[in-house]
Amino acid sequence: MSWVEIGSEAELRELLGEVKSRAATKERVRLHERDRQWLAASPFCLIATSDAEGNCDVSPKGDPAGFAHVIDDTTIAIPDRPGNRRADGFRNILRNPHIGLIFLIPGRNETLRVNGRARLVREAPFFDELIVKGHRPDLAIVVEIEQIFFHCAKAFLRSSLWKPDRWEADLLPSHAQLIKDVQKVDETLEELEDYYGETYAKRLYG
Repeated sequence: MSWVEIGSEAELRELLGEVKSRAATKERVRLHERDRQWLAASPFCLIATSDAEGNCDVSPKGDPAGFAHVIDDTTIAIPDRPGNRRADGFRNILRNPHIGLIFLIPGRNETLRVNGRARLVREAPFFDELIVKGHRPDLAIVVEIEQIFFHCAKAFLRSSLWKPDRWEADLLPSHAQLIKDVQKVDETLEELEDYYGETYAKRLYG
């Protein structure tokens, strides 16, 4: 069977049908009080960026619930924490400020989506409010909101993401074994197991 590719928005719309009014009108450009409550309860988000050529990256960010700092009705800030220093998303932001975020709350099947323009800030008065376990971030992503809305639950319901009886965490080898299998690294498997073992969580902020 040959592939049949969609080549136009009109063809796409013919296939999918018209947008339902509730979906078409749910976009906002300012934080509602319910948005603020969601951000205050969310400990995790996914951040999508792309460079000037359109090469994309999605990066997870997590911290205690409420880590996304609300500056005002159209601006939020996301602190950086110690990581692998690749800075893929940060480098993208310097080349292309457009950004997309999805905020999750464990157990909730809906998500909060935020699209806007980002910049990297290395110092601001609100940094003192971003301290976690003594760690004051060296920089933060400041996002000027252009679009915000709640996304429906269908993806989470279909995937049974929050149902522990459907989890199969042991289906794949340990992270250390995965790294050893797909990368050329100098460390032995035992050294990697030790690095990603019990002490790994103790190094999250230092």
